[in-house]
Amino acid sequence: MKLMVLMVPLILVSGFVVIFGLRSTTTSSWDFIARQPAWLWWGHGNSSLNGASSVAVHAKESDESPPLINGLSPPPQAVEALPFEEPNVLKQDVSETSGPIAAPANEALDLASKTRHKTEHTSLEKLEAGLQKARVALKEAKNGKQADDLDYAPAGPMYWNAKVFHRSYLEMEKQFKVFVYGEGEPPVFHNGPCRSIYSMEGNFIHRMEIDGHFRTKDPDKAHVYFLPFSVAMMVRFVYERESRDFGPIRRTVADYVNLISGKYPFWNRSLGADHFMLACHDWGPEASFSVPHLGKISIRALCNANTSEKFNPIKDVSLPEINLRTGSIKGFVGGLSPSKRSILAFFAGRLHGPIRPVVLEHWENKDDDIKVHQQLPKGVSYYEMMRGSKFCLCPSGYEVASPRIVEALYAGCVPVLISDHYVPPFSDVLNWKSFSVEVPVSDIPSLKKILTSISPRQYIRMQRRVLQVRRHFEVNSPPKRFDVFHMILHSIWLRRLNVGIHDDQFVEL
Repeated sequence: MKLMVLMVPLILVSGFVVIFGLRSTTTSSWDFIARQPAWLWWGHGNSSLNGASSVAVHAKESDESPPLINGLSPPPQAVEALPFEEPNVLKQDVSETSGPIAAPANEALDLASKTRHKTEHTSLEKLEAGLQKARVALKEAKNGKQADDLDYAPAGPMYWNAKVFHRSYLEMEKQFKVFVYGEGEPPVFHNGPCRSIYSMEGNFIHRMEIDGHFRTKDPDKAHVYFLPFSVAMMVRFVYERESRDFGPIRRTVADYVNLISGKYPFWNRSLGADHFMLACHDWGPEASFSVPHLGKISIRALCNANTSEKFNPIKDVSLPEINLRTGSIKGFVGGLSPSKRSILAFFAGRLHGPIRPVVLEHWENKDDDIKVHQQLPKGVSYYEMMRGSKFCLCPSGYEVASPRIVEALYAGCVPVLISDHYVPPFSDVLNWKSFSVEVPVSDIPSLKKILTSISPRQYIRMQRRVLQVRRHFEVNSPPKRFDVFHMILHSIWLRRLNVGIHDDQFVEL
């Protein structure tokens, strides 16, 4: 009897825990992201890949940034779903276009509406089913056999998990579809710079507009939706320099989101979780917060990947900053073999931001092995110096990204990343510590000691890895598999795998 008295309460408590525990996991928003790092952090532990989260129509959000883990943000915590409120713009559309409706017509409209939404729901379910199959394939690839590939089979310590990356890339090629909103006019929309430090904006927009593989004209078949505006072009054509007023840029972004959310159902369905923007201009992050959900929920592909400025590597994508001076990489790729690289480290650049003055103060004309210049001597080629150096210093400017990182990779020079709070490009796939050197700003005085502590054998390994990963940063016309265009798409694909979209709360007009 005593034993029964003790056991019965325990059994009852366990039953309640199981029942309510299961119920809570099915109703919480973004629970999949909160529970596990999923595809983004396959190199940092073993995660169970059991399913995706339901993105609620409205969600409470916290302005507090989560603590950092090894310099990167952990997954956000689950958020509480709120009741849906129908947007005013949708109500206005119905009243203005339909007017008073007689009972039979109203019934016909209801039937047509239900049929249409049932079709949309079915198409979305098919998309989500395909994504779930991809998640299962990635889980199996971790301990499975490397997939065959005639072009390129990723391998080596440059990747957190080469087999998972390869399988993910193949799944992306097989099913990933992007819808590009057609609203908006050039030069701010569907346009961007292609021959400047912001060239990735124009290059990606242009390639996405003419792409015949990933782009779909049918929005119901899309996994993600692209907002094709250029922040660099907004700064040029919308921003008023004399007034120093950021308001016109904010209004341009907000008006565009209001336009597409009123015309299409997809933004309201997910609060923008399956939408993405892309910006290489320093003001990209600021522009994204013109619409709170765009900044906090949508996928942001940014060159300025600064975790201290609300860059979230779980949902955001770090872009490489590539200065295409001629619009092409021809003549910029290649360098000397390791044995012929006589310069230990090299940097040349004007004062820009708080970090470069520290580099110049400690190393400009101070050491024969470390060539640091604010301005190169006449007749000395910047690119030839990179091609002849073992390590290339890449200090941040006013913002964390630097085009010198990709320039170093092109030249076969091991990049030395000198920055704080920076998430390097494609770090969800690439293990940057295997082919680069990361130096905190506080360790700039110890640069030579850090670099000379790397043995010749280790340097040769790192340099070979630089040559291997270089393909992921090359700009090709037309794009080639595994190049920078496809790596950007792959990073967006990974973020889409991290959420599940359901339209149970879809607004019926």
